Amino acid sequence: MMESLDIRRRELLIQGGAAVAAAGLTLLGPTIPASAFPSRPGEEVVPWADPPPPVAAPQVVPRQLDWERLDSWITPNDRFFVVAHYGIPEVDAASYRLAVSGLVERPLSLTLDAIRARARREVACTVECSGNHGTPWLTSAIGTARWTGTPLAPLLQEAGLRPGGTEVVFYGADSGEEQIRTIKVQAPFARSMSVADAMAPEVMLCWEMNGAPLPRENGFPLRLVVPGWYGVASVKWLKRIEVRDTRYSGRFMGRDYVTVREEDVGGRKLAIENSVGRALLKSAPAKVTRQGGRYRILGAAWGGQVARVEARIDHGPWLPATIDRAEEAEFAWKIWSVDWPNPSPGEHTVTSRAVDAMERIQPAPEDPLIANKRTYWESNGQVTRRIRLS
Repeated sequence: MMESLDIRRRELLIQGGAAVAAAGLTLLGPTIPASAFPSRPGEEVVPWADPPPPVAAPQVVPRQLDWERLDSWITPNDRFFVVAHYGIPEVDAASYRLAVSGLVERPLSLTLDAIRARARREVACTVECSGNHGTPWLTSAIGTARWTGTPLAPLLQEAGLRPGGTEVVFYGADSGEEQIRTIKVQAPFARSMSVADAMAPEVMLCWEMNGAPLPRENGFPLRLVVPGWYGVASVKWLKRIEVRDTRYSGRFMGRDYVTVREEDVGGRKLAIENSVGRALLKSAPAKVTRQGGRYRILGAAWGGQVARVEARIDHGPWLPATIDRAEEAEFAWKIWSVDWPNPSPGEHTVTSRAVDAMERIQPAPEDPLIANKRTYWESNGQVTRRIRLS
């Protein structure tokens, strides 16, 4: 049994290393400009008639994207959303060390300079909080950035995975007091994923965001970036990586960031729980613009292999959207638009839905995937906005 585990681990390491080499040529690619966006000269934004209420937890979510200001494929650092459950820690770059420990042959302690000296890669990636659109005030916890750093897989190869190591845990420098029944403990922010997932070539240790050092609120001096997953997996202020033989089950894996959905099992409604992981297919209207008497709806779609996007005005037919192909990347959102000629004055609703390459459709609110959900995470239902035209 131990021999078969060793063989499988070696296969993962070989596959991971080969995939990383390939990624340097294909997946990650060269620096991506931020200029592309489907805009028209002289157009103005028509404000939405349903702005979200004030943020209920500003200490946790101090900043969100302003959809009405969306004017570039890349989200500038000062507009990128921020989520910090335990506050934003002060981390000294000069004394910083990243520890790699647990079930490894060669534990590591790396300075920031040593990490920056490793093979440099860049990935354009959309990051979304899994609670986005799950509450009335959390509607814009999303952004797309160019993340620069180094792939994680070679570092794990260098440390050497020992037999039995099946899970990789990532710990941030932030921590806070947690009460578990009658016990109070100081707990770190931490998330884990399987060795196979951690070895994926796109998983990165990043020190730059959009060509600048990571902002403090977005993870300075080093963070994990896991393209294709919800933002909670991309641990900020990364301090320690530990290989374990069991899954980590802290607050942000086993209690919070757990989707509870009722399913019909043998004629009974039973709760099914799963920890938040990969991002789900989604789209949202971002803004409506006006140029003279011509209107246009613009939005974004992400969370999978988006094949097409459709928009609906009021309760009319679904209209095909035009996807802007000027800038595209595997793990980044797609910007789309729909012309809206001669709309009538008054209030209207605008809804969008994305369809992926497998013909799976972003679910409607009445879809059992959404209607039977009892927690606000993984809220990928169709988004409807209201607008008032004069």
